[in-house]
Amino acid sequence: MLTVFVHRNGQTEQATAIDPEWLKPDSSVKLWVDLAGPTPDELTVLTDDFHFHPIAVEDAVAQVHQPKVENFNGYLYLILHGIDYRKAQTAFATHDTDFFLGANYLVTIHDGQMRSVAAVRDICQRNEHVLAEGPAALMHRIIDRMVDNYRPEVEELESWLDELETQVFESPQPNTVREILAVKRDIVGLRHIALPQRDAIGRLARREFAIINDEIAMRFRDVYDNLVRIADEALIFQDRVTSILDAHLSNVSARLNEVMKVLTLITVIFMPLTLVAGIYGMNMKLPLVATPDDPRPFWWIIGAMVVAVGAMLVFFKKRNWI
Repeated sequence: MLTVFVHRNGQTEQATAIDPEWLKPDSSVKLWVDLAGPTPDELTVLTDDFHFHPIAVEDAVAQVHQPKVENFNGYLYLILHGIDYRKAQTAFATHDTDFFLGANYLVTIHDGQMRSVAAVRDICQRNEHVLAEGPAALMHRIIDRMVDNYRPEVEELESWLDELETQVFESPQPNTVREILAVKRDIVGLRHIALPQRDAIGRLARREFAIINDEIAMRFRDVYDNLVRIADEALIFQDRVTSILDAHLSNVSARLNEVMKVLTLITVIFMPLTLVAGIYGMNMKLPLVATPDDPRPFWWIIGAMVVAVGAMLVFFKKRNWI
């Protein structure tokens, strides 16, 4: 869907088409073109009306790219990622939003499910000053909301890690490893997005581009600080989940050793009993064989077995094996 907002004569209104006069360098009009889940016909405005570089247009049409910022002749091209709330209910996931920032226009391209863009679009319809501040300030509003939406997901990852730590040490389950690896995958995804996104916003905050003035650069510094914290937390989460996985594997190994020790002790205890039972089970005349007239040897043998078991248990206890 193609949505066009134009601010002129102190008023913000929605237009149905783009007037080429609005894009001239001396134009006082401020323009925002939002392409939400655009069709191929709607994407032609990138080349026919704005005449963007083919490489930038190709990247904008592609589904997924790493966050970055590039400077073209007269405009900036940015790729940033926002939280995909549809998938984030079960795992950390993002989708990209493309920005073309010119002196008097902003073009946004996304899949139509970007909450940040939708929220700013609703505000823009009600308040003229949003677009009156300029395209750079408008882009900051969108990006600031995108980064703010990371915080609930980061807190959810932290809570998930706390639950896994408790589960590993108190009540490990057969699927604990699978849950740990799922969290680790999400943390890796967070780092792969947060780090390059931090660097891209950092370039805007340092005012490396003339199109970003000092006031807007100051606003981007706050966004940059938030991304720095998110990137640092992602690094801490990576260390935590690695430690949790190591602790779980060590716990599983220790439990297996305990089971093997118990089985070994049972085997050792029954070895002499099996030996005695095997000897006196042979069909031949042996000493201390009970007879109908004298059953006492049977009980002597049983008593010897009990004494042997008791002696082994005392020995194992003194060696702290049980």
